[in-house]
Amino acid sequence: MIMKRLILSATIIMSVLSIQAKTLIVYYSYTNNVERIVNELRTQIEADVIEVEPAEKGLDYAANNYAIGSAQIAAIRENPDDASSYPAIDPVNVDMSEYSTVIIGTPLWWSNMAAPMQTFLFQHGKEMAGKNIGLIVSSASSGISGVESDAKRLIPNGIFLEPSLWIRSSQTSNAGTLLQNWLQAIDYNNLASGISNIVSDRDGRFTVYSLSGIRLQADAESTSGMPYGLYIINGKKILVTR
Repeated sequence: MIMKRLILSATIIMSVLSIQAKTLIVYYSYTNNVERIVNELRTQIEADVIEVEPAEKGLDYAANNYAIGSAQIAAIRENPDDASSYPAIDPVNVDMSEYSTVIIGTPLWWSNMAAPMQTFLFQHGKEMAGKNIGLIVSSASSGISGVESDAKRLIPNGIFLEPSLWIRSSQTSNAGTLLQNWLQAIDYNNLASGISNIVSDRDGRFTVYSLSGIRLQADAESTSGMPYGLYIINGKKILVTR
């Protein structure tokens, strides 16, 4: 029986490793600092990329001491649960079920996350439940705790990777090294692929957790205690063993 379970465990591991754990990078950039950071990140990891863009073009957010951005942030602060508080962005067509990790790149506006990125997360944050969430913030000098709070409010059931990465504007030219160190700090290689552990409960049910956020479970037959159905957490069957 033990040998059979070991063989089954090996089969489960091979099945998990055959699943591609995909990463999505979502970013908004006004001064191009975040875009430069994301372009550097794309040289270090394989990921799909979405750029969030305001629906209203040509706005000068920097005019009058960033008056437009300040007003947008104030509106969100006043009514954070009202969709009308968020500035319109171009429609984004994305299937979040394809990704296990989402990396968000955003500027800081008045101690908060830039308003267009908040709009995107207001629209799609609930779809990120159970996913690994990485946060990269660009700012001139202010700390990023307000941006982290915005992200956790807008993605209430995300698995936030620590630490977040804060890249000051003056550090943008050194983004490559900062990103490399951050990817190591969050153990990104193991997030992208691999298995964290295999456990068996008292009823003989095997549950396999992968570091990429993929969870597999095999139910046990009452007579033999051997698993006979292996499913990915979204219900899709990927292996049957008798």
